[in-house]
Amino acid sequence: MKSDLQKPFIQLFDFSKKINYKTEILAGLTVAMTMMPESLSFAILAGFPPLTGLYAAFIMGLVTAVFGGRPGLISGGAGATVIVLIALMRSHGLDYVFAAVVLAGFFQISVGLFKLGKFVRLVPQPVMFGFVNGLAIIIFMAQLQQFKTVINGEMVWLSGTPLYLMAGLVALTIAIVLILSKFTKAIPSSLAAIIVVFLIVLGFHIDTKTVGDIASVSGGFPPFHIPQVPFTLETLQIILPYALIMGAVGLTEGLLTLNLVDEITESKGDSNRECIAQGSANMLNGFFFGMGGCPMIAQTLVNLSAGARARLSGIVAAITILMIILFGAPLIEKVPMAALTGVMIMVAIGTFEWMSLKVINKMPGKDIFVGVLVAGITVWLHNLALAVLIGVIVSALIFAWESAKRIRAKKYIDEDGAKHYEIYGPLFFGSTHNFLEKFEPARDPEVVFIDFKDSRIEDMSGIDAINKLTERYRKIGKTIYLTHLSEDCRKLLKDAAAIIVVNILEDPTYMVATEKGGAVS
Repeated sequence: MKSDLQKPFIQLFDFSKKINYKTEILAGLTVAMTMMPESLSFAILAGFPPLTGLYAAFIMGLVTAVFGGRPGLISGGAGATVIVLIALMRSHGLDYVFAAVVLAGFFQISVGLFKLGKFVRLVPQPVMFGFVNGLAIIIFMAQLQQFKTVINGEMVWLSGTPLYLMAGLVALTIAIVLILSKFTKAIPSSLAAIIVVFLIVLGFHIDTKTVGDIASVSGGFPPFHIPQVPFTLETLQIILPYALIMGAVGLTEGLLTLNLVDEITESKGDSNRECIAQGSANMLNGFFFGMGGCPMIAQTLVNLSAGARARLSGIVAAITILMIILFGAPLIEKVPMAALTGVMIMVAIGTFEWMSLKVINKMPGKDIFVGVLVAGITVWLHNLALAVLIGVIVSALIFAWESAKRIRAKKYIDEDGAKHYEIYGPLFFGSTHNFLEKFEPARDPEVVFIDFKDSRIEDMSGIDAINKLTERYRKIGKTIYLTHLSEDCRKLLKDAAAIIVVNILEDPTYMVATEKGGAVS
């Protein structure tokens, strides 16, 4: 049997597999072209040296492409994780950032080793809709920045000829993507659009913004660098909060992206393996002058739309970025930003879940609220992880509220004069108030049975509710039996004996009536 570490290499070099190598290579080249400006921009935004963004794109891309949780997923120097580190950069400098990236990687590896990646399944569909739609809006709005320029130290909108040139080239790029994709799949339409617009700008000497206007992309191989920070508890206290937040943000975005790719490709990825690969890549980033990162949804969608379905495209993208850093910078720096902007606008349009608008009148109101809330937070704060976290919490609270209303009680008195309460629904923190309101201790007969055949005690709040109820009956001298408790509910009650004392008859243990009139412990 092949080990998990061998599988990626088998998938790459097993020629019996139906891998379209031409499609994978062309998709990888397209991804590299769209990833570089983004990684550079976020590095500059955070105050890092520009090359730390490109090194992160190379290291994250290569490691996760080979060892990640699924083929087709693209990782790089993402803005979501970098934004977390801006405050640390300003307060303590670059070496503390690298140390935090290493620690974040260790945290992510731990999550994968303990197989906690599966908890991404708890993200409800309305949260996914809001997450994806909010992301699409962010991608689109980010492209509008390319229609601005710096004059006298201030960012202002382009006007006149520069604006018309930029808009025209962007429109041409979009037109090529739309038209070419209808006629052929032999070459990714995005890559073809970039090449055509690049040649037009170069051939006609059009003066427009290029990749080189953002920053220089020329450099050497990522240098090995141990973060120069004191190995003390004080240092750990400084970097730990940043590392945990960065790690959590990266995992959230990564696992949600993996989920999204699963849906698009109708296949299944390995979330725990993705956590380990992402963590390993981030640890390498910290030691090789990279700013760290996570899976990038926009570039992943570019990759998938270009037809890539294997690991090769991600490897090609990463190696292309390294080759550009080492040898191709003079050429790549001349690529017009209008071409990349047009491609990313098409990605934004493709990312948006248009189906969510078609079914909005058929969705429950609470689901619409959650979806709009997540999308709004995503756009407003540009924090995808926080938006998803809030969405999950709100969805859980709505679910708890709805479940709390489901608890009911059927009441009747048997021929011996004992009153029976048949409980339906879960007994937990949200339903205890409604549960207690079902009973009438003062009016009830001397013997009362509470039947839990169709109910479950879920938590300590449920135990406390039972304790309060039995206390009410005990104070007025009446006997109460708990019947048909499941084994796990009985264990839960017994485990709570040191905290809460439930008085049932004179027996200090918890009694479960298995037959009418008989109680056993």
